[in-house]
Amino acid sequence: MTRLPAPAKINLALVVGPHRGDGKHEVATVLQRIDLADRVTIERTAGLHVEGFAGDTLVHRALELLADAAGVEPGWSARVDKRIPVAAGLGGGSSDAATALRLANETLAKPLPPRELHALASSLGADVPFFLASGPQLGTGDGGELTPLDLPQDYWVVLCLPKGERKRSTSAVYEDFDRRSGEDGFEERRDSLLAALAKIDRARGLAGLPTNDLTTSPLARPLQELGAFRADSTGAGPAVYGLFHHERTARAAARSLRSLGRTWICLPAWYG
Repeated sequence: MTRLPAPAKINLALVVGPHRGDGKHEVATVLQRIDLADRVTIERTAGLHVEGFAGDTLVHRALELLADAAGVEPGWSARVDKRIPVAAGLGGGSSDAATALRLANETLAKPLPPRELHALASSLGADVPFFLASGPQLGTGDGGELTPLDLPQDYWVVLCLPKGERKRSTSAVYEDFDRRSGEDGFEERRDSLLAALAKIDRARGLAGLPTNDLTTSPLARPLQELGAFRADSTGAGPAVYGLFHHERTARAAARSLRSLGRTWICLPAWYG
């Protein structure tokens, strides 16, 4: 039996463009792990079983694909202990799937090489390959084409999931984006993102990244008023994050926001 944390991610920037030929959208996004994490446990068994999270589909599918690619019968028991809120824009399902792939691959007599494992991850979703890589990444194409980034990691993250907020489907969020012609000016926004990345040499420089193209949150302003040097929605929402220089200020902000939703205090994480 082996186990690993499956960390959440935040999008430090998310620039969205037009439809691609594969039905997805062109994006440029800055992906950063945080230390809020699920835990995934894998052991070899007869048959394929996933426990702990009734809503799972990705871990089960990931293990099926791995078995097929390796030419073996799917013989694993997986357990997912959830801490990351579901459908909040934090990538919990993608992280669980990537972690299950890593762990199960290590149990094979002939583990798949990294390139093949990355291809399997890409077939599961655009976010999944990120959780096989280390450190912050620039995601381009559909988000799964990754370039390592050297970004500051010395800040605190306050997450807030607004009370009573119901997660809209990601497809619905993208449909709204298309209806308002959100792709207009994509190349300029992408170039602005790349230019801002090139200038970052300390945590405060993250404030210069463009804001999320898909969604906004009314909690961003309160986070800034409470001392965040950057605040924005992550993914398709509804979770919002604030970045803080000091732990004391972050904890005070989290306390102030508890009447508005669930809060977590996190640190950047390099790997699962």
